[in-house]
Amino acid sequence: MDETTGPVIPRAAASACIFRGDAVLLVQRGKAPNLGRWSLPGGSIEPGESAIDAATREVAEETGIIVALTGVVDVNDVICRNETGTLTHHYVVTVFAGFGTGEPSAASDAMTAAFVPLQNVEALGVDRRVRAIIMTAWETQRRHMV
Repeated sequence: MDETTGPVIPRAAASACIFRGDAVLLVQRGKAPNLGRWSLPGGSIEPGESAIDAATREVAEETGIIVALTGVVDVNDVICRNETGTLTHHYVVTVFAGFGTGEPSAASDAMTAAFVPLQNVEALGVDRRVRAIIMTAWETQRRHMV
């Protein structure tokens, strides 16, 4: 239970693996959970909003990038616990893949936004599950590039 909000229930969220050449769009989180961590842009789905619309909106809000999403890559559970093991957040994230136009500029709850070469993603400390999703999306997107 999160002391400030009551019981933690799973929340629907959406994110996107956006590619430009052999680089993926990443953001450095500007708020909890995962403050300071690098990840895919994304966030909560608003009531009445589709997952794909939420992913499109979140990418634009966090990075200024306009996207063309090509499909779902994965559904990922993000489960966060505090230092005592108490559940603090649980998101069920639909992850899309696609391409984007424009230059990234951090906004909303992102501290930094950048297209990062795939070979540099691990060095930024991106979670291993997210790295696996990025690579799955990359393999799928390469088929669209040919």
